[in-house]
Amino acid sequence: MEILLQQIINGLVLGSMYALVALGYTMVYGIINLINFAHGEVLMVGALTSWAIIVKMQESMPGMPGWLMLLVAMLLACVVAAALNFVIEKVAYRPLRNSPKLAPLITAIGMSILLQTLAMIIFKPNYKPYPTLLPSAPIFIGGAVITPTQIMALSLTAVSLAVLTYLVSYTRLGRAMRATAENPRVAALMGVRPDNVISATFIIGAVLATIAGVMYASNYGSVQHTMGFLPGLKAFTAAVFGGIGNLAGAVVGGILLGLIESIGSGYIGVVTGGVLGSQYSDIFAFIVLIIMLTLRPSGLLGERVADRA
Repeated sequence: MEILLQQIINGLVLGSMYALVALGYTMVYGIINLINFAHGEVLMVGALTSWAIIVKMQESMPGMPGWLMLLVAMLLACVVAAALNFVIEKVAYRPLRNSPKLAPLITAIGMSILLQTLAMIIFKPNYKPYPTLLPSAPIFIGGAVITPTQIMALSLTAVSLAVLTYLVSYTRLGRAMRATAENPRVAALMGVRPDNVISATFIIGAVLATIAGVMYASNYGSVQHTMGFLPGLKAFTAAVFGGIGNLAGAVVGGILLGLIESIGSGYIGVVTGGVLGSQYSDIFAFIVLIIMLTLRPSGLLGERVADRA
């Protein structure tokens, strides 16, 4: 039971990161029917930016509390990632909005590779240790262990989801986002500016991805220019698993995928008689995706995206 509880805790932490990134995928897809495959690289840029800021602050302000240093770095990294995603949408995606669907898809893949290459040039290709800024003393829960960093990750996810839910459900911007997702032409006739709404959606997605990136780096202790590829791919899997275009589905898909991957990695050796080890845990994400697309193509909570007039 201790092993199972530990894997559940690890799965919830991992799933919360997937959920935040999956929300960025699903919001963009729900509004403009675009899969932003550069979204994982936005996570990477946010994490690397926060690392660079923390290193500078440790050199210039060594007496600054670790939690405050992490908070400042996260906020500044959110600004940088939001500006980057805003520019990406303006330069790479907006001119192709009315093009065949294959064109923006290829552009998104190209943007992903471009961001990886630029990050490699700017930050160098080697792995960099991410500073431990929170207390490292573990907290024991029923025989399992959870760290302050993992508690921070779960708390940040809960707060982010609460803020996003309020934003989408009860604010003017949220109503504009729902109207644009339903029909951008009719929304424009009603006074909504679809271009501004789409830009705001990319900015929100970048902020969520940056929070996930900082959580990911803090939990695993390193950053590198390719670190966003696999989490981004798994978050996309989570978005499809939960129902692409559905915010609740992205959260459910992310949490479930994290739990499946974590629990699977803990027991895969037992199930396969030692043939496969925990290093093969990544296969679970894609096995789940294949099964889900076969049995229920719309996802767990999938809803049909409204046809454009």
